[in-house]
Amino acid sequence: MIDLVNKDKIKVGLFGLLIIIIVGTFGYHLIEGWNFLESLYTTIQTISTVGYGDYTPRTWEGKLFTIIMIIFGVGTMFYTFGMLAEAMVEGRLRALAGKGKQEKMIEKMKNHYIICGCGRIGQLICRELKADKMEFIVIDSNPDVIQKIEEEGVFVYYKGDATQDKSLLAAGIKRAKGIICVLPTDAENLYVILTAKELNPDIYVLSRSVEEASEHRLLRAGADRVMSPYTLGGMRMAMAILRPAMLDFIEITTSRQSLELRMEEMSVCDGSPIIGKSLEESEIRHNFGLIIVAVKKDSGKMIFNPLASYVIEKGDKLIAMGEDENVARFTKVCVS
Repeated sequence: MIDLVNKDKIKVGLFGLLIIIIVGTFGYHLIEGWNFLESLYTTIQTISTVGYGDYTPRTWEGKLFTIIMIIFGVGTMFYTFGMLAEAMVEGRLRALAGKGKQEKMIEKMKNHYIICGCGRIGQLICRELKADKMEFIVIDSNPDVIQKIEEEGVFVYYKGDATQDKSLLAAGIKRAKGIICVLPTDAENLYVILTAKELNPDIYVLSRSVEEASEHRLLRAGADRVMSPYTLGGMRMAMAILRPAMLDFIEITTSRQSLELRMEEMSVCDGSPIIGKSLEESEIRHNFGLIIVAVKKDSGKMIFNPLASYVIEKGDKLIAMGEDENVARFTKVCVS
């Protein structure tokens, strides 16, 4: 990869070299009377210091012109090719150093997420996970995507094909908590799901579905959840027309930028002081100003608007709504 500074210098050098070749070709044509091919041939010989001697200037004007060409042309050529060599060597060394650094970071990861594909949706997912300070690694084979990631320097990545076993193993799939498949086609996502479940049967798999008909196939292949951005987008747009106030509420409670109200999912872990207590006894609303709008059980059953007498159990996922500061405080005290 060539940095922007080197790119600009190389562009200037190449432009200068082109100007010298054009001036040299027309100069020899006008001064010595050679045709354009002979003039171009002599110009290249002169600035490259080859000097076969088959074409030499015979007039004093031509000799003076050649001296000027040597002074400016040879210097410009050496400068340009020197910059190219330097950029390639630096880029190679930087790539090797970066690869070693990425491999060390991946080796330290545990209970992380693997994102297969870093297109538009993949980038949005990365942004959200990074904002939540979750460990994740991106797998992508697109050189442009990898270059962008390297320039930004914010994601851990592995350059490779996510449908291949070696790429998933290199990304630490056996230690990973979940994998997100957002590759361009359903066939690629299907293959990744099958491979991921084979390498780590306990991993949580979230997949994107491009075609509506593919959703059932992806679920049968082992995906825990399949989502279609097009279906979700269509439903959201319809809600904006039919129930705009409800959409506003959802956006306020789910947006990270909202400081007034936020909805968050929190798992009740072993050792939490609220286990075995009812919602009323836990005083979640009184002490933290939070409203528990739903509880998801380990079995997958969802309890909406639970009663005050509901007894909290280990493994429950509490869907709480309140101010961001209170959500963070409750998570620290009662959930972790």
